Amino acid sequence: MAAPSDQKATIIDGKAVAQTIRSEIAEEVRLLSEKYGKVPGLAVVIVGGRKDSQSYVSMKRKACAEVGIKSFDIDLPEQVSEAELISKVHELNGCLELLKRSGVTIKGKRAVVVGRSNIVGLPVSLLLLKADATVTIVHSHTTDPESIVREADIVIAAAGQAMMIKGSWIKPGAAVIDVGTNAVDDSTKKSGYRLVGDVDFHEACKVAGCVTPVPGGVGPMTVAMLLRNTLDGAKRVIEL
Repeated sequence: MAAPSDQKATIIDGKAVAQTIRSEIAEEVRLLSEKYGKVPGLAVVIVGGRKDSQSYVSMKRKACAEVGIKSFDIDLPEQVSEAELISKVHELNGCLELLKRSGVTIKGKRAVVVGRSNIVGLPVSLLLLKADATVTIVHSHTTDPESIVREADIVIAAAGQAMMIKGSWIKPGAAVIDVGTNAVDDSTKKSGYRLVGDVDFHEACKVAGCVTPVPGGVGPMTVAMLLRNTLDGAKRVIEL
């Protein structure tokens, strides 16, 4: 993807940061295998057949193989009940790690999280609070969301709406983390679609201090942190 000629923002390379984390994990998995003869395992719960979900599942399988973690798939129908799904799934987000490893200060900053889902919006808001940011959540019933987002030093976009956040919404110099993954039709792609975020990336590049692209930003980090959480959980059991 070619960068805009008037780009000001630093592109946060989620792939590079994630690769560093994966290398650290691979070494720890190797040591566990040598010392205990055991390695961590990761079960991936797949609900329905969404294109964006299938893309992440493929990345997770590949990432597990890369670091030596065993992977298992659990396929569920799209009509699965919420209770059944919750009983099988427990996920943690990796947004704050990306901010920290990119040199963004969180303490004392004003953060706005766009979206209030139980999977991303609310957990990220709590993690930002724990990291001493002042947090505001923008959701579908928020009045004048643009003016609220424009006050933020840190923007976490997790609304699930393709390119909803425009460059005019962003405070100059702000750190923008785009969690959104939206499949939009694109006849130029072999797949017939492309993935875009909740932020208009090219516009954001002209205003933000740093910004994550989609794909290549939060996606690889989510997989890397999932591997990290898998490793940490396995170590607690194996090293008892």
